[in-house]
Amino acid sequence: MYKNNQNCSPTSFLTGTIVGALIGAGLALLYAPKTGAETRKEIKGKLNNLKKEAESAKEKTIAKISEVKKSASNKAEDIKMRARRAAEEFKKAEVAKK
Repeated sequence: MYKNNQNCSPTSFLTGTIVGALIGAGLALLYAPKTGAETRKEIKGKLNNLKKEAESAKEKTIAKISEVKKSASNKAEDIKMRARRAAEEFKKAEVAKK
């Protein structure tokens, strides 16, 4: 069975995609019944598509990182405010005891 690997980064995914594309392009060269010019044109088109996909993946990754950063910042601020309130309540309770 496949395991959900939480340690897999977008960079490793992108690297795997590029390696897979290169292997696929190499196999296509070996088995394609096309002329060299046709094959080069096809490879150039596939490389352009791969470049566009990589840019899209990069933009999505940057957006996700920004989203996570903002969420973490908001949570940290919330925790800080709760800690301040708890400290104030503790001080009031200590003063009330005296």
